[in-house]
Amino acid sequence: MKTTIISRQTTVPEELKPVIESKLSKYDKFFKDDAAATVKLSKPHGKERVELTIMSAGTIFRGEETDVTFRNALDLAMDSIERQIRKHKTKLEKRLRSGAITDMFPADESEPDSGDRIIRTKSFRVKPMTPEEAALQMELLGHDFFVFIDSASGETEVVYRRRDGDFGLLVPEK
Repeated sequence: MKTTIISRQTTVPEELKPVIESKLSKYDKFFKDDAAATVKLSKPHGKERVELTIMSAGTIFRGEETDVTFRNALDLAMDSIERQIRKHKTKLEKRLRSGAITDMFPADESEPDSGDRIIRTKSFRVKPMTPEEAALQMELLGHDFFVFIDSASGETEVVYRRRDGDFGLLVPEK
């Protein structure tokens, strides 16, 4: 797995880089060779935060944790990703390395509200997928909605989590 370490508002101790890479190597059994991990380290409000993002086979796994040390925060973020994999193991089995999940598990920083202005713009790739795949991706990212292109209709659609816990789908009219 290709690992990228980014530091924000802090410097990464050199002895931490091999530790991060060795800890992330445990995920090699889950992911194909195309997997890429990004580890962002920062120190907001005196605590140490780790944002761990792993991309593989078009699926994004994300964990963000804050603790007193980067090592502890990394362990917590990795636990978060493992919970995501365990929760969605049957759905992910098709996308990730065959047999990896079954063998292992048998049977954004928030910004202050500033009113009615747009304070942040984010761009992203929208790829064709089914609504079920979009709902899974939304769950893995921990978001409340997910924009995607429906592979059947070719239309841009939005899947979202309803207050009752179910999913909704927004489909544009023609």
